[in-house]
Amino acid sequence: MSALRPETHLETHDVTNQPPPFENVNLFAGDRALQNAVHHAGGDVHRERIAAFGAACGSAEVAEWAMQANKNPPQLRQFDKYGQRIDEVEFHPAYHKLMELGIGAGVSSAAWTAKDAPHVLHTALEFLMAQAEPGVCCPMTMTYACLPAIRHEPALAKVWEPRITAGKYDPASCPAKDKSGVTIGMAMTEKQGGSDVRANTTKALKQDDGSYLLVGHKWFCSAPMSDAFLTLAYAEGGLTCFLAPRWRPDGTRNAIHVMRLKDKMGDKANASSEIEYHGAYAQRIGEEGRGVRTIIEMVHHTRLDCILAPAAYMRQALANALWHTVHRTAFQKKLIDQPLMRAVLADLAIESEAATALTFRIARSFDESEAAGATTAFSRIATPIGKYWINKRVVNFVYECMEAHGGAGYIEEGVMPRIFRQSPLNSIWEGSGNVICLDVLRAMAREPDSVAAFVDEIELARGANAALDRAIDTVKDAVAKPAAESAARHQVETMALALQGAVLARTTPPAVFDAFCATRLADHPGFAYGAMDAKIDTDAILTRAIPQT
Repeated sequence: MSALRPETHLETHDVTNQPPPFENVNLFAGDRALQNAVHHAGGDVHRERIAAFGAACGSAEVAEWAMQANKNPPQLRQFDKYGQRIDEVEFHPAYHKLMELGIGAGVSSAAWTAKDAPHVLHTALEFLMAQAEPGVCCPMTMTYACLPAIRHEPALAKVWEPRITAGKYDPASCPAKDKSGVTIGMAMTEKQGGSDVRANTTKALKQDDGSYLLVGHKWFCSAPMSDAFLTLAYAEGGLTCFLAPRWRPDGTRNAIHVMRLKDKMGDKANASSEIEYHGAYAQRIGEEGRGVRTIIEMVHHTRLDCILAPAAYMRQALANALWHTVHRTAFQKKLIDQPLMRAVLADLAIESEAATALTFRIARSFDESEAAGATTAFSRIATPIGKYWINKRVVNFVYECMEAHGGAGYIEEGVMPRIFRQSPLNSIWEGSGNVICLDVLRAMAREPDSVAAFVDEIELARGANAALDRAIDTVKDAVAKPAAESAARHQVETMALALQGAVLARTTPPAVFDAFCATRLADHPGFAYGAMDAKIDTDAILTRAIPQT
């Protein structure tokens, strides 16, 4: 939150040519691309709700909460002052305010409680929350995504679903039955295996009452103050999915020991941890031996959030860059009026809108899946494609927006370093780039319906642009014979660009769509943002992208 009326007439100089604070802006009402994407995804019924949340997320007060939550990261207390084990994480009050804001708005529950376009609503709300402070999005994402997996065990779902969908944040460290709302975490990977969860060694010992006791470790457990965790362990029948609550049914603490908090590059407000199970009480979800198949339902939904998050970072970085360049002068012109800066900003605006449009098309596919009662063929293949591509674009995107600020973009008092440190996270979470591309290849080899659905989707745009038509033909030739593993990234990139072009053709103004085709689908596109010689409508693109206040 900016200081009130700071002094600008100093003893040695006057402070001039500085932009006003970018705060107290409505992050939804001021973002034409986001409004357009929500509209085409069927989310107009929620416009007032989304706009109200956009105003909150863009407020100076919430920006201050985000700054404080990052300056004062969580602290682990393994023992109380008497030496008794408690395994609790303490957060700054600003973190709790952010959690209350997001969960209260429905970030983690709207997808399961809204009647119309529920996943589009969820995506819009978290798109805004990620711009306010992404560190709190992790527990919200996992709480949102856990339900499809938990529903494999109806008795468990009957108990936990009302708590998950309550839309209330309750930070109390006590049994879930005594709380107004809960959050759910996930603990899958181990030191020796990482993404190869079948290399896990954690054991699950079945008890006479049907419960299990877990013994082992987990290398990454985000949000260790969650009320329960979906986790994988080997039972007698093989790798199995379990729900491990932080408290046992008798009201005693479960034997889930938090060994340490991760000292991460970014995501500082969020507590990520290493844990050990020392005979921890757990309940089985799904059949023994089908743990990966069960928990993949959660992974599929968390991947949606791994798509929307980098798209949100792009918009946040772009909005800040545009705001700075609109208000600062260099070489007798506003920065945004310098020809080369305009080319860079326009190119960034094209990228951001393409990411936003693709995100919400994929979100709509989740609503289509809910209506069909199963994951649709298009969603199955588009989700990993979107996760791979947008995450591969975001890091350099944020850097370019930082550079547009000059030296001011490199200063910790501003938001740009925080966005930059956050930007690589979602590419690693829920499957790194290689894992995701191989997942696409598997889907293409085993699920021909997914390939057909993808081709049908991009064919809807045929005839809109000659470069896009060529890209569609290239994709159709490629999917007829899936690439070797070593070429998987190239194949997924080709599919992603054609899909973005097809979505833009049907949802955005000609200035944006034509520019995308000219700069992304041309024979020799530039490698850096702004390195283009294509003739595009820069004025229209920038006018559309500049935050509306």
